Amino acid sequence: MPEVQIEIGGRTFEVACQAGEEHYLQSAAKMLDEEASVLAAQIGRIPEPRMLLMAGLMLADKTAGLQDKLRETQDKLAEKDAELGQLRDAPTPEAQRIEVPVVPQEVTDTLAEIAARAEALAETVDGSRAG
Repeated sequence: MPEVQIEIGGRTFEVACQAGEEHYLQSAAKMLDEEASVLAAQIGRIPEPRMLLMAGLMLADKTAGLQDKLRETQDKLAEKDAELGQLRDAPTPEAQRIEVPVVPQEVTDTLAEIAARAEALAETVDGSRAG
């Protein structure tokens, strides 16, 4: 079982851990040290047991908050998964017939003829003004 030296609040500790878990211990010690440093900066020098207790409580508070957020996120995810399942299981909507009105060719021809007459009249009016 490896022994790892960790530093918390400016104090060094020898801690044993399982082989391969040294990295996790160092990471946890770093988090505890950060909380202890905040305490030391705010309060000054405090007895070691009290410093460790308060730093541990601060981490526990943060952890509890993160667990609450995780639970909320998991609940939202479960809701979305259920909604997605309902959408996947829903029957395929029936095809809808959409009718688009078509302008009859006679109307198109008549409009083209009216436009041509209007242009001819416009040219006649322009021609009589020029003269």
